[in-house]
Amino acid sequence: MNIDHVTIAGAALDPLREVFAGLGLATDYGGPHSNGVTHMALLGFDDGSYIELISTLKPGEAAPWWDRFIAGDAGPCAWAVSADDIASEAGRIARLKIQVRGPNAVSRQRPDGRLVEWDIAYLGDGDPGLTLPFMIHDRTPHELRVTPSASVAGSELGGVARVVIMAKDLHETDRLYSKVYGAWEAPRSVDEHLPAELQTFENLPVIVASPLDPGTPLAARLNQYGPCPLAYLIRSSDMERSARRFPSAYEGIWFENPVLWIPTGGELPWLGIIDW
Repeated sequence: MNIDHVTIAGAALDPLREVFAGLGLATDYGGPHSNGVTHMALLGFDDGSYIELISTLKPGEAAPWWDRFIAGDAGPCAWAVSADDIASEAGRIARLKIQVRGPNAVSRQRPDGRLVEWDIAYLGDGDPGLTLPFMIHDRTPHELRVTPSASVAGSELGGVARVVIMAKDLHETDRLYSKVYGAWEAPRSVDEHLPAELQTFENLPVIVASPLDPGTPLAARLNQYGPCPLAYLIRSSDMERSARRFPSAYEGIWFENPVLWIPTGGELPWLGIIDW
């Protein structure tokens, strides 16, 4: 499973872009989607993955997807994986009695006028990409959809490595990932800062976080939005260089590995840096 991209939602696109620019992660404007309601900017990495910033073209307009995340300035809201044969994979998952919507054709017009096209399939009910990823397959060349952004191209920051998903019940989420992807559980860990119990997998780029205290910001976010992405972890080939790049980052330890958490202005971090 390869992460194609992850999505961060906000009530307006420019403030999101300003947050990233303030971190030295300047994004590229990607243009409006074919739904006529949303538009996006992106931070593209050398491995072809990217972070998508999304909002509505008109402030307060209802969005077809992730509307409550956009309206609530909620940040992380979805993740997507690439699918070489999206129709076949959609059929396989549908046979597991998992709801599948699509594949459907989607497009976006770039600022230079070029049309980018892809197929997309949503898994499960509700907004796409909350616990299960949605799937994407390019119709036009991938490099039309994303190229490495100048702020990270050729740097130690190589791509989106892990998605952190909030869940009330680790066992239920484990069963879902096992059913759909044959997930192999790895040993669990605890983050005392969140605080949360953490579950990772040998064969999935996912970490599941379940609150240990009902009175924490993590538990409040879970109660408000339900199971969904909490944060995204970017792969670094040089953690010392990344620490110099983000002097305000604070360090944590996940599964005996260092994580640099980048403050993004909220109570919970959206972005982390890892070397595994």
